[in-house]
Amino acid sequence: MKKHTLSSFKTLLVTAATTACLMSASAQALTLKLATDSGTQGSPAGDALKKWGELIEQRSGGEIKTKVYYQNELGGQQEVFDLHVAGDVDVMLNWPMTSYDKRIGVIYTPYMTLSWDEALNAYSPGGWVNNMLGGIYQDIGLKFFGPWPEGFNGVGSRGKYALNIADAEGLKVRTMTVFPAPQTMQALGYQTAAIDWGEVYTALQTGVVDGEAGNVIYWDYEYFRDSLDYYVQTKHFFMTGILSMNLDSWNGMSEEEQKVVSEAALEIMNDQFKAAKEQDDHYIAEAHKAGMEYFEPSDEQIREFAKAAREKVWPLMDQEIGSEIMETIRANATPL
Repeated sequence: MKKHTLSSFKTLLVTAATTACLMSASAQALTLKLATDSGTQGSPAGDALKKWGELIEQRSGGEIKTKVYYQNELGGQQEVFDLHVAGDVDVMLNWPMTSYDKRIGVIYTPYMTLSWDEALNAYSPGGWVNNMLGGIYQDIGLKFFGPWPEGFNGVGSRGKYALNIADAEGLKVRTMTVFPAPQTMQALGYQTAAIDWGEVYTALQTGVVDGEAGNVIYWDYEYFRDSLDYYVQTKHFFMTGILSMNLDSWNGMSEEEQKVVSEAALEIMNDQFKAAKEQDDHYIAEAHKAGMEYFEPSDEQIREFAKAAREKVWPLMDQEIGSEIMETIRANATPL
């Protein structure tokens, strides 16, 4: 009897320990790590990520917990995207890197669209750019929810600015480290240095570069307005973040949990589609107040830039992301 009691007690201990482990694993499985590679707490991107997490928790009735990580808290852009693909970051609002699949560079195709209406139609659910991105993301193990549009980008610089290709000579600007960002700015007449976002401030302060050519005006105003004198909205890229989830994390959830996450993502995306143009206009005005001179090139000047980029960069993209994708882009891009 004594041996039986001891044996039963041991069994109970093992069962309790196993149950505790399973409960712990279950708790971990229902905790999603959310991260953005660009955007501190309180920034538009940071606020969007925070709201996404809050919506997930609220709509799951607290069954899904979220942990939010902002810019540089988990590393630089490439490091955080690596974590996302590996599954160590479940959910992201990111400006994706092309290291895993160069076809992601479709969002960095210069001068695909030249107006807000054309761009938003292309990136909206059912739009021709949106449709291409879903399959590409799945191939690298990510669930594509949709874009988080910011607007057309430009070149922030000090001491000198360029409204045409000839005037860009001698200006060295920072570009994103993804293809074809450097190639695009070189086509527009600039010298380039591909620099990670986290190192841009130092590069400007030390004179490594004369300007920054990767973002909408918000980022140059918010981070570098003391270093930059001018902003020219060259419109070479329509900038958009991407809302995505690691596919293994996605498949590991129940259908109800998936619905919660995807519907929250859709709300975040729709919010930004409505707010993007207003946000961009707001920060143009703020940059003016801060003493930055803002220039919007004429249609003729934009066409000069666009023609040069399409002639020099698009053939390179045929080789890098494939002629099939480029045929779709050529068929749908804004006519010049």
